[in-house]
Amino acid sequence: MNVDRIDLNLLRVFNIVYEERNLQRAARRLNLSHSAVSHALGRLRDALGDELFVRTASGMQPTARAQAMAAPLRNALQQIGGALGNEPFAPATAERDFVIAATDYVTLLLLDRLSAQLQQLAPRVNLVIRPSTRIDLAGQLDLGRIDLAIGVFADIPPRFNAMPLWTQTDTLAMRPGHPLAGRPVTADDMAAYPLIAVSLGGAEEGAVDGFLSERGLARESDMFDRAALPDTARLRMLVPHSLAVPSLLRSSDMLALLPSSVSRLFVEREGLVASPLPYAARSRRMQAIWHTRSDGDPALDWLRSQLPDYQSATE
Repeated sequence: MNVDRIDLNLLRVFNIVYEERNLQRAARRLNLSHSAVSHALGRLRDALGDELFVRTASGMQPTARAQAMAAPLRNALQQIGGALGNEPFAPATAERDFVIAATDYVTLLLLDRLSAQLQQLAPRVNLVIRPSTRIDLAGQLDLGRIDLAIGVFADIPPRFNAMPLWTQTDTLAMRPGHPLAGRPVTADDMAAYPLIAVSLGGAEEGAVDGFLSERGLARESDMFDRAALPDTARLRMLVPHSLAVPSLLRSSDMLALLPSSVSRLFVEREGLVASPLPYAARSRRMQAIWHTRSDGDPALDWLRSQLPDYQSATE
């Protein structure tokens, strides 16, 4: 095959279709019509002698040839962009989507403020929030389907970069009027009152020491330090969403074991009462991670530059 006959624009179309697995979404990202994307794919299929993508009920599924091409082509396009020099990002006029993976409470704590900031500085930029709980997070970052993931990570492979956001530990929260409200909680109290905590996946889903590992990336599954929990404490309820906790506490005398950042948020917005733990728990660092491939992308560099301003959200 003569490489000189391949239009570079066709490879760019291939890259976006591979990431989106949907022609309509790819067309929006490329600012092209659906028919133009289909035509470009057809030209590339003819040049390579392969279907590249097969239409299925779940989207455009890549063939074996497309799977083998994807990563090298993505890296080559990134190198070409770096060699030519990327255009500066102009937030006031830019039109694009930023895709961020985050939990429900991170969305409330951090991303609603970021959204307000974008509305002021980049009114045509959209935020797309993906759940960081039930997806192959590392795989989504590898494919370029996610620009940024926010969470607590134990291991970060070298193909990803990380930026610390804030540090949190465990605290207790309870309803107003709880028998323990207004005084320090003791170890005996924790034995007397059952606990509710947040867990996104246990040992049955492959979690080890409170973390799930995928493709070398270990992300937090238990949103509390399970190892530090006293033997006498009783975990009555584990829920996958922190935002369910306030309503569950209002109708019971359970204590909620929560990250300190979440506890402060619920004290402020839900009227809960917070209390320190009667035992020592490890602190955990919340981080934003991204693929090294996006280093030097002016738009993503700008997006990451907005995050440090929001460390005050946990103070």
